[in-house]
Amino acid sequence: MSYNYLPLDRKWLHFSQVKNLLDYDQLVSITFDAHERILACRAYLNTKMDDKDSLYYGINTGFGFLQNVKIDDSQIEKLQYNLLVSHACGLGEEVPKDIVKLMLMLKIKSLSYGNSGVQIDTVIRLMDMYNNDVLPVIYTQGSLGASGDLAPLSHLSIPLVGLGEVYHEGKKMSSAEAMAKFGWKTIQLQSKEGLALINGTQFMSAYGLYCLKKAEHLLQMADLISALSFDAFDCISEPLDPHIHAVRAHKGQVTTAEVLRNYINGSEITNQSKEQVQDPYSFRCIPQVHGASKDAFDHILSVFVREMNSVTDNPNIFPEDDLIVSGGNFHGQPLAISLDYLAIAMSEIANISERRTYQLISGQRSLPLFLVKDAGLNSGFMIPQYTAAGIVSENKQLCTPASVDSISSSNNQEDHVSMGANAATKCFRVIQNVEKVLAIELLSAAQALEFRRPKKSSPILEELMHSFRKKISFNEADRLLHTDMVEAVDFVISYKF
Repeated sequence: MSYNYLPLDRKWLHFSQVKNLLDYDQLVSITFDAHERILACRAYLNTKMDDKDSLYYGINTGFGFLQNVKIDDSQIEKLQYNLLVSHACGLGEEVPKDIVKLMLMLKIKSLSYGNSGVQIDTVIRLMDMYNNDVLPVIYTQGSLGASGDLAPLSHLSIPLVGLGEVYHEGKKMSSAEAMAKFGWKTIQLQSKEGLALINGTQFMSAYGLYCLKKAEHLLQMADLISALSFDAFDCISEPLDPHIHAVRAHKGQVTTAEVLRNYINGSEITNQSKEQVQDPYSFRCIPQVHGASKDAFDHILSVFVREMNSVTDNPNIFPEDDLIVSGGNFHGQPLAISLDYLAIAMSEIANISERRTYQLISGQRSLPLFLVKDAGLNSGFMIPQYTAAGIVSENKQLCTPASVDSISSSNNQEDHVSMGANAATKCFRVIQNVEKVLAIELLSAAQALEFRRPKKSSPILEELMHSFRKKISFNEADRLLHTDMVEAVDFVISYKF
């Protein structure tokens, strides 16, 4: 384990730091400034609680539709405890470990601003959980993406009071068992703390950042794999000419064309004379299609970076201005729309990839039908394309926007919700599907390129082929392709540039 810490406070957190947190197994810690701000906010709130006549939403009142019910001082701790317990209603699959880690980090980050009223012991315990690999069991279903990610964040928080389950060192156990191991006592929740913990967008945000981390890599892999397909299909390089892209200067398009020119530079196959005048759109328009997804990525990333540097619980406390203000920063609409957009943008990467696979197996350009010797006796790469087509079709179904939906809840108090959590889990599935479709294209392109021998592709693409052939050999005759496909997916996920 690395002993480098990611500092968390009100300073701007960057995407590169989030990636490093996961890639290098960093720990987290609030800074001295955050520590002092948390203490000051809690002290201010304690002073306000001495005013017995004032009502503050979720601090000394009920929640949601029960906002006008005053809670006696003697029941404040019970109120916060009940909030966590009653809202831990998640179902479905368990949230992946890395996303749980991001949820914990993002919750600590949001609390570090000193606008949430939590006690310092609560934040320290969340840090201890992260740094000691005590990760709450959280479920994918239960959030409407407004009022915060209530159910998922409740499951994130109930280990603080000794409830629920956690994973520790890969083993699932009760929270009580994990607490006993570390000698941790249950947190005695003070006013506002339950609400500060479960109001927020950390479920949506964590999924979004994780998907963006994956998408960034997949966009790079899509360019590299498409370049291999480009050469394997013996395509004309003219559509990559910089003059074409300069007169339609979308950033993603221009950079993609430049990347592809670099990838095929020095290829004997590219430099040989061609019989065709033009190539199919799935090859000719790679810069335009991949580029559009990259431009979408840049916009979506800006939304999520701003969100992770925000305070999203309710109410918000401003000690310097003597204000406790109830609002709606927990509403996930910016994230819901962006997650739908990311799913659409990434699904198009798979969509055009499958079309290139289809062209490669079609028996054109002096390639054998289905990329196999003795087609007929051998089915070759016929069915991997079926699989890719089925996955691409599934992505189209998953890309139906979640953010245009809303269902009223809390007795119509929460009458418009973002459905951002559904957008998040759908986007995650799309990202996983893109990995598979690109892997099938890589498998097919590598097979096709072998039929171009003895001519060589570019040095960059030959290096890709060399690395790939260490994992998967040329397909001489029908064999169990499922094994090859699984290996190809792992290769796409783990390939280092």
